[in-house]
Amino acid sequence: MFFDTTHLRNNDIYLLLRQTQEGNDEKLWVPAYHFAICRNEDNQIVGRCDVRIGHNKNTYYGGNIGYEVFTKYRGNHYASQACVLLFELAKQHDLTEVVITCDETNIASQKTCQNAGCVFEGIVPIPQWHDLYRRENNRETTCRYIKKL
Repeated sequence: MFFDTTHLRNNDIYLLLRQTQEGNDEKLWVPAYHFAICRNEDNQIVGRCDVRIGHNKNTYYGGNIGYEVFTKYRGNHYASQACVLLFELAKQHDLTEVVITCDETNIASQKTCQNAGCVFEGIVPIPQWHDLYRRENNRETTCRYIKKL
């Protein structure tokens, strides 16, 4: 079951729902929401984000939240603000924690996690069966951040 998301806004941004996606047990996908990150002042789309609802061995490595802020809009903390809004939605689904993962070399993403109030859990090896390993040129590890809700 998917919830209304029109309340996902703050003073700077709002999340515009683009799509919901049902889970797929065969692919180890949990249900997900996909959003555009929009600026309040002019409704400009500045990036995108998603939240995956639930935990399994796929989200252990890929996390519950993904985000991207388009290059010309970076440096405004839009991604960390989006994460905080997504935490609200995750709580509605009775999640007690969310995981965000990122590449060890992605300092900006690590700062986003910290700015959103996440705690660094550690660096974990990515198994070869996981999409992150295959999609990102055989990336072998990922940083795990946890946010207790």
